[in-house]
Amino acid sequence: MRSATEIIIKPVITEKAMDGLQSKRYTFEVKKDATKPEIAAAIEELFDVKVADVNTISMKKKPKRMGVHAGYTSAWKKAIVTLAEDSKTIAFFDSLN
Repeated sequence: MRSATEIIIKPVITEKAMDGLQSKRYTFEVKKDATKPEIAAAIEELFDVKVADVNTISMKKKPKRMGVHAGYTSAWKKAIVTLAEDSKTIAFFDSLN
């Protein structure tokens, strides 16, 4: 079994992700092959919270240009984690508001 730090890559900090903090919805970039139960277990282990629901989205690659050079952004997987009502918040995101 993989460790929690291998599954969770980094938090996603966008306006839409910050709007979800009031309803205890946190957004993370995760490994492409991570499953919902693995993501929930990793979040519970890393942040000592209780996860109620996990939604995942596979973000497709997009074409990008830098002058004459053309390429693509990387494809990645996003997980939106909803915490239980009786769970505490994640301290890392509290410092951003």
